[in-house]
Amino acid sequence: MHKYRKLLSSLSLLSSLSACAGSEPATQNVPDTRAAIKITIDPSKTYQTISHFGASDAWSAQFVGKWPDAKKNGIADLLFSQDTLADGRLKGIGLSMWRFNIGAGTAEQGENSGIKDEWRRAESFLNSDGTYNWEKQSGQVWFLNAAKTRGVSSFLAFPNSPPVQFTNNKKGYADHGKSNLSAGKYEQFAGFMSDVVAGIQKKTGILFDYISPVNEPQWDWSDGGQEGTPFYNNEIAGITRSLSKALLSKNLSTKINIAEAGQIDYLYSQSNKPGRGDQIKAFFDKSSAEYVGNLSNVIPVISGHSYFTTSTYKNAVLKRQQVSAALKTVPGLQYWMSEYCILGDNEGEIKGGGKDLGIDPGLYIAKVIHNDLVNANATAWHWWIAISPYDYKDGLIYIDKNKNDGEYKSSKMLWALGNYSQFIRPGAMRVDVSGISENEKLLISSYKNADNKLVTVIINSDSAPAEIELNISRNEPTKRKTYTTSASADLQPGSKPGSGSAVTVPARSVVTVVDLVK
Repeated sequence: MHKYRKLLSSLSLLSSLSACAGSEPATQNVPDTRAAIKITIDPSKTYQTISHFGASDAWSAQFVGKWPDAKKNGIADLLFSQDTLADGRLKGIGLSMWRFNIGAGTAEQGENSGIKDEWRRAESFLNSDGTYNWEKQSGQVWFLNAAKTRGVSSFLAFPNSPPVQFTNNKKGYADHGKSNLSAGKYEQFAGFMSDVVAGIQKKTGILFDYISPVNEPQWDWSDGGQEGTPFYNNEIAGITRSLSKALLSKNLSTKINIAEAGQIDYLYSQSNKPGRGDQIKAFFDKSSAEYVGNLSNVIPVISGHSYFTTSTYKNAVLKRQQVSAALKTVPGLQYWMSEYCILGDNEGEIKGGGKDLGIDPGLYIAKVIHNDLVNANATAWHWWIAISPYDYKDGLIYIDKNKNDGEYKSSKMLWALGNYSQFIRPGAMRVDVSGISENEKLLISSYKNADNKLVTVIINSDSAPAEIELNISRNEPTKRKTYTTSASADLQPGSKPGSGSAVTVPARSVVTVVDLVK
C-alpha cells in the first residue's frame, strides 16, 4: 500500500452515465424518490464472472492471531463466516479470498530494521543460516486456518519485499527509489517463495491458490514506513519467470498473479512512471519483451489498486472504462482490483485520515466496489488491511493497538463490503441492469449465482428513501430477502421477505436483494 498522499486536482461531479457496461445512457437526473423507479434485470445478458472478494492479513494478524480465543474467533467470524444466526442476522461478511503477507524479516531486525512502527514489521520464515522456521508468523497462520474452517475457498500469498538476506541494502525497504533486489538474486527469491508455499501446505494443509510476487512496484518504498521495493517491468518479468520455474520444479499447482499496480492508470498507460506502467501490454502482449502470458502457471489476470482514482465519480468511471477497453486488447484477460482502502483527500469528498466507523465511508466504499465491478469489469475485489489499529480509514475491523489483548469493533466499511461479499459467491456472473442512468445518488448492479440466486445491490446515498421496482426478465422471483446496511443496521435482514417487485431502499443505505429465480 502506498504511503498516504493527497490527490492533485479537483474535477466536477458526475450527473449520469450508463448503468452497466453495454447499456444505453438515459437522460434523467437523480430520480424522484416519490415515484417507484422501474428497473429491469436481464439474467440472460451476462458480463464478467466473479472470482472472489477478499482482504489481507497485513499487519495486525501477526499479533491478533495470538489474542484470547474468544476475541480472535469473533474477529474471524466477522470476516469469514457465512452463517446465519437464529434471529436471521448474519455473523459476518463471508469473504471468499484471504491474502497472506509473506514477511521479509524486519520483525527479527527490530529497531535496526529502520521501520519505526513495530506493527508494520513482519517476520520471515527464513533463518539467517538459510534454514526455515515454520513456527514463525504464527498469528497469521492462525487466521489462515480460521479462514479455511469458515469456508474461505481461495488463498493468495504476497511478499512486500524479498527477505532482507537477499536485498541489496539488507533492509526490507529500498534506498532512493531503486530496486532492492539484483537480477542475480531472482532465483533465490523465487526459491524462497516456492519454499513458503510448500512449507505452509505441509504445516496447515492449505495450498495457496495464487502467489503475487511484487506489490505496487511504481512507488519508491524508501521512507521506512513498511516493507516494500520498487521494480521495473523487465525486473517483474524476470522474477515471474524464475518463480514459474521454481513452482513447477516443486510440482506446486499455485498460480502466479501479477502485478499489483499502485494505481489503475499504470495498467493502461505509462503515466508518470516510464518502464513501470502500461502493464497490460507489457506482460500480456505477445510482442512485448516482458511478455509472460505464455508461462503455464501465470493466470490471465492483471491486478491493480484503486487508490487515488475514486473521486470525482465521473473521473473514476472514465478511468475504469479505460481499464475495460485495455483488457479487450488481450482476449480472455481478466482484471482483479486487488487492494483498496480510503487514502488521501479524494477531491475533498472524503479524507483517509481519521477513523470513522459510520455510514459515510461505508457508502463511499460501496460506490467504489460498484464502479470497479460495473465499469472496469473487475472479476475480484480485495480490501487492504482487514484489521486496523490506526486512526485511519484503512480497516474493516478496528482494534486497540495492543499486541496481547484488546477490544475490537466492526465498521460500516466491513458491512458495506458484506453487501457484496456475503451474497455474490465465486462463479457468480454480473448481469444486465437497465431503466436508470448511473449517478452517485443511486447505483444498482445485479449478479446471478450458480444456485440461481439473483443478487441485486442497491446503493442509495441520497437523503431520501428510494422505491425501486425490480422486474426480472423471463423470470418470476420467489422467496425474496433483503439485507440493509445503514447508520443503524449491519446487513439487517428485512422483516417481511416476500415476492413482490417493489423494494424500499432507505436513505443513505446499501440494500442487497436476494431473489430465487427459476
